[in-house]
Order: sequence, then C-alpha cells, then structure tokens
Amino acid sequence: MASYIRQRPAGWFRTVATMLVLWGLLGCLVFYAHATLTPQRAGEPGFWNWEYYQAVPRWFLIDYAIGVGSSLLGSLAMLRRSRKANILYVVSLAAVIVQFGYLFATGLVSGPLQTFVVPAFILGVATFQIWLAGMATRRGWLR
Repeated sequence: MASYIRQRPAGWFRTVATMLVLWGLLGCLVFYAHATLTPQRAGEPGFWNWEYYQAVPRWFLIDYAIGVGSSLLGSLAMLRRSRKANILYVVSLAAVIVQFGYLFATGLVSGPLQTFVVPAFILGVATFQIWLAGMATRRGWLR
C-alpha cells in the first residue's frame, strides 16, 4: 500500500535526472555522428577508420539507436517522474549488451580505451539508471 503514496523526491533527484537527460543527448549526438559518417569525415582526427564503419551491419545501427533512444526517453520519463523510465532503461541496457557483445565477438574494437574503459563506463551508467529508477519507484517518486 505504501507504493501508492506519492512522495516528493529528494532535492538531488531532479539534478541527477537532468544529468541523465544530458547523457542521453550526448549518446544521441554520438549515434548521429556514427550513422552519418562519410569517407571524407572518417579521415578526420577523432574518428576510427572507415573500414570499421563499413564492417558493422545495419542491424547494429538499429540496435545503437534503440539503446541511446530508450536511454534518453527513460531519462525524460524520470525527469517527468513517470514509471515508464524503468522499462525504457531495461531496454537500453539490453541494447547496450547486444551492441558491445557484437563488437567484442567480432573483434572490431581495439585498444584499451575502446575495449574496456568506454564500454565499462556505459554499462555502469546503464546499470545506475536502472537502479535509480527502481529506487525512485520504491520511494514513490515515480508514478
């Protein structure tokens, strides 16, 4: 019965939810850069080689879009205090696992930063999002 009682969230909750929205926007920006990459831009500093971008299948981009899109939508739902954040974050984590699983299985990533640090950070944030949404739901902050 306590789950039906609406409670006002702690002061830090809105700040963290806003930071997660910014994280989701950053993810969408990186996805856009990945999806619209041309051979001319592939040679610019900061991009991996063109062969990598040609090697990933189309479903990978769809999975990538689902991952970043559901993360952003989940963060917006959290900011609006909606329980939909829970399922959106689970979908995002599942898409991230599929994405990195494919990259590791095919060996398309190389170097310690791309192989360990970035995926671990992204998986950590996705796990934190699920935990935070669950905690907010249990405390009655999400309706």
